[in-house]
Amino acid sequence: MAMAANIRKRCWIVMLAAAVVAAGVATGHAAEEGIDKAKTEAFDLRVFAKPTGKKAYACFVRRYDPDHLARHPLQKVRAMKLLMTAEIPPDENTTNYSFRLGVKYRHRAGDFDSSGGCGHVIAEDAGHEIRFGCGVDCDGGGIVVAMSKDDESAIIRLERVRIWQNNKPDEEAEDSLVAGADDRIFRLDRVEARECASLVTDRKELAAIRRK
Repeated sequence: MAMAANIRKRCWIVMLAAAVVAAGVATGHAAEEGIDKAKTEAFDLRVFAKPTGKKAYACFVRRYDPDHLARHPLQKVRAMKLLMTAEIPPDENTTNYSFRLGVKYRHRAGDFDSSGGCGHVIAEDAGHEIRFGCGVDCDGGGIVVAMSKDDESAIIRLERVRIWQNNKPDEEAEDSLVAGADDRIFRLDRVEARECASLVTDRKELAAIRRK
């Protein structure tokens, strides 16, 4: 059990570092301990629009119209959803953070998605602003999530993030969304949590999020 826990810890550090290195932020799960708690709580309030409590969701969506895509001919993504979750698991007293990402491509059929864990990180290139650094598995890349000034949009930055087609995490369905000239930064608008229900597979959680 101890060995498995150590492997998971090393995996977390690797995936978090991979997610945020391109965004110029301090990385590593241990960095949580070095970040002011009041600042992380303030950032959580910005993301989830309320105290997180036992469990909270935040959903952000963007569907790019023809005019936008015409102005960005190299953009591969046609639509994107982000579901952020904050949860205190049973028998624990610390909050765990996770993300789920949904992607529709411009010139490819099908729905693609990704998911993983998140932790607070510090953006050294943005006045030491707090952000979420989120990673996929040990070598699946990831995303960095910041908030707009009015807290109504999530700003996603990425270099590479592993995704799967139609929520099937197997080798045949695996792919990666790799940053390009027009696929490096995405601004997604806040919507009701139920708009991200398509990213949820657990029945109990799906029922809960549809009530939000």
